[in-house]
Amino acid sequence: MVEPVEVIRSAALAGVPHGFLGRRGGVSTGTIAGLNAGHGAEDDAEAVAENRRRAVMAVLPGAQLATVYQVHSPDVVEVDAPWRHAERPRADAMVTARRGVVLGILTADCAPVLFADGEAGVVGAAHAGWRGAHGGVIENTIAAMERLGAARPRIAAAIGPAIAQASYEVDAAFRRHFDAADERFFAPGRAERWQFDLEGYIAARLGAAGVGRIDPLALDTYADESRFFSYRRASHRGEPTYGRQISLVGVAG
Repeated sequence: MVEPVEVIRSAALAGVPHGFLGRRGGVSTGTIAGLNAGHGAEDDAEAVAENRRRAVMAVLPGAQLATVYQVHSPDVVEVDAPWRHAERPRADAMVTARRGVVLGILTADCAPVLFADGEAGVVGAAHAGWRGAHGGVIENTIAAMERLGAARPRIAAAIGPAIAQASYEVDAAFRRHFDAADERFFAPGRAERWQFDLEGYIAARLGAAGVGRIDPLALDTYADESRFFSYRRASHRGEPTYGRQISLVGVAG
């Protein structure tokens, strides 16, 4: 029996085609068994293509998938039509008002953030690791949506599966990137170590930016191996590679 694709949805984005997908329901095998959507995972290209096809079918059947070459930047691109895989731009967020296009963000502990202004018919998707979030990818995505006609008070944003604070140990060098106002996102850990609240940090930036509704889903990629891929978990185990899950959002037809 084929395991169905699991689509995790946010009540904040009700009425907008979207979904946070984990590892369930795919065709990849081995260490990255399941719905691996990342070509960088040393997976069979045909398996990745089939996994992506299944993901799109589960969220917005018939849509064209747009992805970017993610580099932990604050950069956002507007999507009119998907580009060829080899020509995808280097960026970490996308926005669109085009029907028939679905935006796809790949993650494996970083936070996928999906945005929508349903009234304006504008959506966005961001790859928000700590570096991108700290650098402004959240605010830049909102600004790009505004250029397409969205309004901040109408924008809803959902924060999908990401590494949770209990699983995210960081050191002093990491903490030095943040200022005193961000101390609330660091909980004491082992000696000279802290636990960083990535989801809380992103939610705070969304709130400060004036987004109308924020929905942190509180799903830990590191702790829930049966549902999610995790870069840090694979690294701790010395595994040769790790899978990537995909999060999707599009404009309703």
